[in-house]
Amino acid sequence: MATNTTALFRGAASTSSTTLYTVPAGRTAVVTNIVITNTGSSSYTWTLTLNGVSIGTSVSIAANSTTVIDMKQVLPATQIIAGLASNTAVNFHISGIEVY
Repeated sequence: MATNTTALFRGAASTSSTTLYTVPAGRTAVVTNIVITNTGSSSYTWTLTLNGVSIGTSVSIAANSTTVIDMKQVLPATQIIAGLASNTAVNFHISGIEVY
């Protein structure tokens, strides 16, 4: 069994629900942490789901701030991480391990 520590997603949020990461066929992913940053000058909200299960729904993030979520969540092949924010000034940084 091999592993690869990787950025599962890194980028600006969309203002509509978007798939950020899909576990490749034949692999298992372990989400280890999620960092949400707001680079804007106003508060915005973010929403994230792991295969349809909410991690946070319309959670407010203050201007110029960061939220860190540490976890160990296993996602089997083909499961997805999806998210959105009320403004593209919100960024998601999702790290994890792929096992294959």
